Amino acid sequence: MRFNLIGPFEIITDEGRAYTPRTPKVCQLLALLLTRPNEIVMIDSLIRELWGCNPPRSALTTLQTYVYHSRKMFANEGLTSPERELLLTRPPGYLIRVDAEELDTQIFERLIRQGRDHLANGEPELAAKRLRDALALWRGPALANISAGEILMARISYLEELRIRAVELRIEADKQLGRHRELIPELRSLVKEYPFNEWFHGQLIDMLNTAGRRAEALQAYQNLRKTLHDELGLEPSTALQQLQYEVLSPPFPEPVSQ
Repeated sequence: MRFNLIGPFEIITDEGRAYTPRTPKVCQLLALLLTRPNEIVMIDSLIRELWGCNPPRSALTTLQTYVYHSRKMFANEGLTSPERELLLTRPPGYLIRVDAEELDTQIFERLIRQGRDHLANGEPELAAKRLRDALALWRGPALANISAGEILMARISYLEELRIRAVELRIEADKQLGRHRELIPELRSLVKEYPFNEWFHGQLIDMLNTAGRRAEALQAYQNLRKTLHDELGLEPSTALQQLQYEVLSPPFPEPVSQ
């Protein structure tokens, strides 16, 4: 069995069948519990997630009904057995008990840790492999088929930030492997997707310059400068201004000895 959160929420049975609960609030409840696996999520937090700051008087009873339906669904779909209870009542709330390999977000975070460690240990090939495996788990925006409340939105934002960090680490690994030209198309796409992420812009400028495409590198800098100025009234960071200077003032070649 596996629970997938990084993409549309779905449950994969032992037989490989994909299943999604039909009731939106049940999906929302389970998604929040799964973003904090094996931890007690307080009833107040669950109610706030499901109904916001103005819950109905029947919120607690309705929440208990959703928990009951979740347990019944697990049993009917063959996701659990009498020997294993997935959704537990643990005052002052509930928790869902899953193994690390049963939740895609935990697999994702483990692969990122491994990739980061390999990179720190001077093993860029292994780092790139782990980080590509991590990013391959994404099937679209996290919990794309759930209408999330404020608590779940915070967890989604965390996962999205972690995905960006995984991309950054993988780019670093590829750079160490000398894959500069191969990175340019991806970086062009990333700066369009994240127009205010100066790190991605800096990498694009650097890769273009390294590839001998100085004019394009300078144009990439000007594109960023215009975006920041027009949208936020800002100038590029000092590091990016220094990078522009380096593009404009390449080092002179070493003189050839006679």
